[in-house]
Amino acid sequence: MIFREATIQDIAQIQVVRNAVKENMLSNPALVTDQDCETFITKRGKGWVCEQDGTIIGFAIADLVDDNIWALFVHRDHDGKGIGKRLHQLMMDWYFSQGKENVWLSTAPGTRAATFYSMQGWRETGIYGKGELKFEMNAGEWKLNQQ
Repeated sequence: MIFREATIQDIAQIQVVRNAVKENMLSNPALVTDQDCETFITKRGKGWVCEQDGTIIGFAIADLVDDNIWALFVHRDHDGKGIGKRLHQLMMDWYFSQGKENVWLSTAPGTRAATFYSMQGWRETGIYGKGELKFEMNAGEWKLNQQ
């Protein structure tokens, strides 16, 4: 497996992964456009992909503008291999290296994602949007979690 920064050439495969998940599925796949992905990985922040045999099987995208994690998804055929954890680490290390102090994300309650973020040291801080759980982390917490 290869972990690397995402490029605009990866967007088609990123969309395949985004729409192949078991949980946190988009109610309408058209809600996240290719242009959205391009904007988030080239202007608002940065993304990373995990590639195996030329196929993207996971990706993560951090947004410096709204100080949040825009996406972290692994193709359902590759769950449980540590891909999400490695993408998360790459993304978070980069995010806090940009001088940022706080970051947040949201995910559906009762999901493996919610458990994953709790295990990575994220603090649940309430409800966001249409009933999603809101999680937050600061730079100090991230550094402590890495020791």
